[in-house]
Amino acid sequence: MARHHPRSPTITDVARLADVSITTVSFVLNETTERSIADETRRRVRAAAEELGYRPNAAAKVLRTKRSHTIGFVADEVASTPFAGNTIRGARDAAWEHGKVLIVAETGYDAAVAASAVDEMLERRVEGLIFAAKYHRPVAPPPTAAHLPTVLLDCVAVDRSLPSVVPDEAGGGWTATEALVRKGHRRVGLINLGPGIPASTGRLDGYAAALQRHGLPFDPALVRYTDSEVPGRGYAAALDLLALNDPPTGIFCGNDRTAMEVYDAVKERGLRIPDDVAVVGFDDMEIIAAHLRPPLSTVALPHYEMGRWAVEYLIRNPEPTGGEPVQHLMPCPYVERASV
Repeated sequence: MARHHPRSPTITDVARLADVSITTVSFVLNETTERSIADETRRRVRAAAEELGYRPNAAAKVLRTKRSHTIGFVADEVASTPFAGNTIRGARDAAWEHGKVLIVAETGYDAAVAASAVDEMLERRVEGLIFAAKYHRPVAPPPTAAHLPTVLLDCVAVDRSLPSVVPDEAGGGWTATEALVRKGHRRVGLINLGPGIPASTGRLDGYAAALQRHGLPFDPALVRYTDSEVPGRGYAAALDLLALNDPPTGIFCGNDRTAMEVYDAVKERGLRIPDDVAVVGFDDMEIIAAHLRPPLSTVALPHYEMGRWAVEYLIRNPEPTGGEPVQHLMPCPYVERASV
């Protein structure tokens, strides 16, 4: 015997329960302002819809209004990184506040998948697109992204032809170095990320500028580059710095993973943090920074704020604005703990 499935409520059911016409229900639920409908009638229609559990057909609404109230979020590997939650949460919160829904797709660095994801977003008639990267770098979004309002998150177009939001790497480098200098450190080492990427270049520039601001010389002997993805590189770089005849009393690390290895090197030398050597990281990767002993002072990457900014930019700019696309630098705040 076939199982009976209860019928979903229709707009006709809502009209009957509220004792109004179908047209009135449509105007109320679609928040049409052109028609004058009494507040009491609007309240009765909404109460009837809620009682019946009626939901307008989303596809039909898109066809009727030409608006999907959705924003696409296409990323390479951001959904697999520790920072992804904050980036997507920031975008989601801003979207929700504006009555929008976020649709997320991950591409795994595959250009063909990225192109397909953008095509899928176009088919779903998203009102705008956020194209995000795992880390700050130049990118080449699929050409089809030009067919709708697009903003880049934690990346920039090679030709700067699209608006973007990225961390203020130089400002963060300045902030980290300033935190050490203001505590009296005059020999400040830098264990930077690998050379040639925007994050590394910006953090080095900020480091050098902060030293110059305080009348301290830039000493290349105090700078090391490392790859935090390869275990032990930060540890070796720290031992190298601490073996100098005039070693640094403060070390600025390109990220928190490197700082974690610096802790091991400092302790192996029989020194204490922050009494003998102060350490500042970058990222504010809470699973590391808050749980080291002592907890790590660090500069936070503004993932949540960048996610919000990207959505709010799309809301403010639903159509091309002309002129040079904005390239927004998001401040990186200092998170003070006990390592300085």
